[in-house]
Amino acid sequence: MTQADSLHYLSGFGNELASEAVPGTLPQGRNSPQRVARGLYAELLSGTAFTAARAENRRSWLYRRRPSVLCGAYEPLAQPALKTGARDGVAAPPNPLRWNPIAIPQAPLDFVEGLRTIVVNGDADAQTGVAAHLYLANKSMTDTAFVNADGEMLIVPQQGRLTITTELGRLAVDPGEIALLPRGMAFSVAVDGPSRGYVCENYGAHFRLPELGPIGSNGLANARDFLAPTAAFDDGSRPCRMVRKVGGALWVAQAEASPFDVVAWHGNLVPCKYDTARFMTIGSISFDHPDPSIFTVLTSPSDTPGTANCDFVIFPPRWLVAEDTFRPPWYHRNVMSEFMGLVHGQYDAKPEGFRPGGMSLHNSMVPHGPDAEAFEKASGGTLAPHKLDDTLAFMFESRWRFHPTEFALSCGALDSAYADCWRGLKDNFT
Repeated sequence: MTQADSLHYLSGFGNELASEAVPGTLPQGRNSPQRVARGLYAELLSGTAFTAARAENRRSWLYRRRPSVLCGAYEPLAQPALKTGARDGVAAPPNPLRWNPIAIPQAPLDFVEGLRTIVVNGDADAQTGVAAHLYLANKSMTDTAFVNADGEMLIVPQQGRLTITTELGRLAVDPGEIALLPRGMAFSVAVDGPSRGYVCENYGAHFRLPELGPIGSNGLANARDFLAPTAAFDDGSRPCRMVRKVGGALWVAQAEASPFDVVAWHGNLVPCKYDTARFMTIGSISFDHPDPSIFTVLTSPSDTPGTANCDFVIFPPRWLVAEDTFRPPWYHRNVMSEFMGLVHGQYDAKPEGFRPGGMSLHNSMVPHGPDAEAFEKASGGTLAPHKLDDTLAFMFESRWRFHPTEFALSCGALDSAYADCWRGLKDNFT
C-alpha cells in the first residue's frame, strides 16, 4: 500500500468540517483562545469578504506550529509560459481551434514550472474570468510550496497520479478525478512519473454546485462525494521555497519552515477532490439531445444570473436511448465560449483527430458540431440503446471570450487542418 492509498478523507462540498492530527488540539467554543493547545498559533484564512452572506461565506481556522508571516522578502520569479487574464492573450481569427496532445518534455519540470497557459480571459485584479492551462510535469515539488492569490485552481489530471499536499492535509488524485484548491492556500504537488493534465484558474466567484431546478433534490454531482483531506503536518524543521502568484506575476521567497505545519483546522474553505465516475448523469429517455448544461459539475456564477463566469462540464460514460433523434451534439453557435479537453477514450462528436491530452476552443458564436463522419453515422444508424463507455471529456465554459496565448498558437500542436473535418458535409436538399 502506498502512502496515497492510506489517506483518509472527510465527506461533503461546502460543509463545515473539522480535523485534528493530534487529539485535543482544536479549541472548543471559540476560535482564538488566549493560548491555543500545545503552543500552536491560530490563523484565519478567508476566501470571501467578512461580510459575505452566510451561505456564501468561506473561511477556515488553522492551528499551526508557526504562522505564515514567517517568510523572507519576495523577489520576481520568471515563468514565461504562465499567463493571466485577457491582457496576456494574442489576436486570433474567430476560427474553431484544436490542439494535438503536447508531449511532456524530457527536461525536469515540476507542476509550477510545467504550467503552459493555453487560453485566457477576464482580469484577475477585477476578479472576473478564468485561464485554462496545461501542466507538463515529471518531477515533484521538493521543499517548495505554491500560493495562488489570483484564483482557485481546478486540476484535471489526464496522465499520472498527483499527490497534492495542502495546508489542511493531502489529496491523492488520479486521472478521472479532479481537485479543487482554494485561492490563497499553499500547496505542493508530487508526481509518480511523467504527468499531464489541465488546470482551470478561476479568478471569479468560487466554484459551487449548480442549482438543480426541475431535476429536484438528487442528481449530477452529489455533495457527499467530494472529499476533503484530514489534518496532517510535517516537522517544520526544513526551510521552504515559497512561490506566490499575484496579479499575474510569480514571486519567490525563502520561508523559515514548511507551510504544511497545520496540526488542526476547522471551516468550509477546504481543498477537495471528486471522482467523476460518481457523477449521476441525466439525459433524454424520449427524444432530442438535451442541453449540455445537464452535465455541469461545478459553476462559478457571474453578476448575470444563469450566465456563468465559468461552468465545469463533463461528458462521462452514459447510455443513449433517445428515439428518432440525432444523438450527438447538434450544430451550434453559442454566446458562451467553450474550451474542451479529453482525459481518455473518444468524444462522440469527434471520433477522429481529438485525442486524449488534446484541446479545442470554440469561442463565442463560432460554429461547431459533429464532424462529417459522426454526422453520417448518427443520421443513418439504427437507434438501438447504446452505451458510450470508456470516455471522459470535459469543458470549461465561460461568458467571457477566450484569448489564445502566443505559446498556444506557436507550440507546434495546433491542428491547422481541424476545419477539414467538416468539409465532407454535403448539401443533401431534395
